[in-house]
Amino acid sequence: MEYIKEILPALLNGTGMTLKVFICTLLGSLPLGILVAFGLRTSFAPLRWVLNAYVWVMRGTPLLLQLIFVFYGLPMLGVVFERYDAALFAFILNYGAYFAEIFRGGIQSIPVGQQEAAKVLRLTKTQTVTKIILPQVVKIVLPSIANEVINLIKDSSLIYVIGLGDLLRAGEIAMSRDVTLVPMVMVGAIYLLLIGILTLLAKRIEKYFTYYK
Repeated sequence: MEYIKEILPALLNGTGMTLKVFICTLLGSLPLGILVAFGLRTSFAPLRWVLNAYVWVMRGTPLLLQLIFVFYGLPMLGVVFERYDAALFAFILNYGAYFAEIFRGGIQSIPVGQQEAAKVLRLTKTQTVTKIILPQVVKIVLPSIANEVINLIKDSSLIYVIGLGDLLRAGEIAMSRDVTLVPMVMVGAIYLLLIGILTLLAKRIEKYFTYYK
């Protein structure tokens, strides 16, 4: 028990970095995903091709490779990021692409008749999107979004590759120093706790949106 108390502050510091990357990635990637999803449906072909290429590259290559490229590869082209900024940039681009595909599927599931009805009611495009399309899309895509959110909390451990001190790195340091698996067991317990909280929160949000039936 004394040993757990000894290493707990380092693990909590690592958890703080994990949550920081997690929250900032969500704040950046969700709006990006929505914008790209609508952009994928535009009639302007060049923009659609660019966005399709972006989604294809982000979803077709590993996030770990993208992290390495952003932090170690881009400086060769004159683009230099700090470690945290590099992690955030790579994570937002990656998850923005996944969210874009999820939202695109949700938008396509909305009957065209509802959009036509909005025109009859003389709603603007912005009102149609915010009052008719998005509320229904959010309800449709919530399970898929929840899965990606849970994946994100686990994927955040990849930032160790560029030297950021997240939860997993803190556990690895303690394990290597003290030659014991206790730190990694605690790391696993913290991840399970975080995922459990996120799962409960996702269920509450899904329940809130059940009035769209």
